[in-house]
Amino acid sequence: MEAVLNARTDASLVEMIEERQQGALAEVYRRHGGPVFGLAKRLLRDPDLAQEIVQEVMLRLWNNPEKFDADRGSLRSYLLSHTHGRSVDLIRSESARRIREERDARLAVEAGLSLEEEVWEMALADHVKSALAQLGDGERRAIELAYFGGYTYREVAELLDTPEGTIKSRIRSGLQRLNGLLAKSGLAPVG
Repeated sequence: MEAVLNARTDASLVEMIEERQQGALAEVYRRHGGPVFGLAKRLLRDPDLAQEIVQEVMLRLWNNPEKFDADRGSLRSYLLSHTHGRSVDLIRSESARRIREERDARLAVEAGLSLEEEVWEMALADHVKSALAQLGDGERRAIELAYFGGYTYREVAELLDTPEGTIKSRIRSGLQRLNGLLAKSGLAPVG
């Protein structure tokens, strides 16, 4: 069956997909999955998200094969066009999320604090800075980027050229140590 599918044109594979022949989708993936993944990875700079985009694009072809028109272009161009569009959508939604979070933070600051609250916030900030300085460089940088820089774990991992799992572990252990240091100052609960 594989040899038969290898000999098929992309257009005939799409026709087979319309007939719900899974082998045809597998052949499309074999032929075009690499370039689709490559484009998504280049745009998103994240292999896990890129793989999700590949799955979405292939699922879209499976669910709506009739939308492909061989007279308008190649199947690869069609798939790459959908990959580009979905990747850009993901980038935009992430950017919009960050803008919303920044706006919400500004609104919270603009709400204003009493003089007593401002003094307390400044004292607390000094204790946090002091406690942060006692952390190891890896933990401190990861926490600073994630909590003060507003970066996601994934972005911190990219910025520090470190695996995302390692970044999560550093942040988790750093926050636990930070909690302990602040608890010694009477500013955070132990636990």
